[in-house]
Amino acid sequence: MIRDRGRIKWTSMMLPEHVKMLRDWAQEDEYEKEKQLDEQQLEQLNETILEAMEYNRPLSITYFRYRKYELVIGKIHYWNELGQKLHIVDRFEEIHRIGISHIADVRIADEW
Repeated sequence: MIRDRGRIKWTSMMLPEHVKMLRDWAQEDEYEKEKQLDEQQLEQLNETILEAMEYNRPLSITYFRYRKYELVIGKIHYWNELGQKLHIVDRFEEIHRIGISHIADVRIADEW
């Protein structure tokens, strides 16, 4: 049986610039594309956000940031109308500023 070390075997013969380019290229494969929402989905998101603001309920928000989708669970602290951003406070008292245009999904969270 041949014990091949794969990529490790070839990196010693490559320039550091080439190794960095290969790592960057492999990382680009993990990038996701931002999805566009239609009017019905936007209306549903709006209703859920308004309900959570009115009754001070926690939300589970999926949003697009740095070429990936991230999830935050928390309560809406403030709506910045000028900047079009929601200020969300999570259970660790950290503030997340999320642009409305980057939100992909909003759901009422069961637990806080």
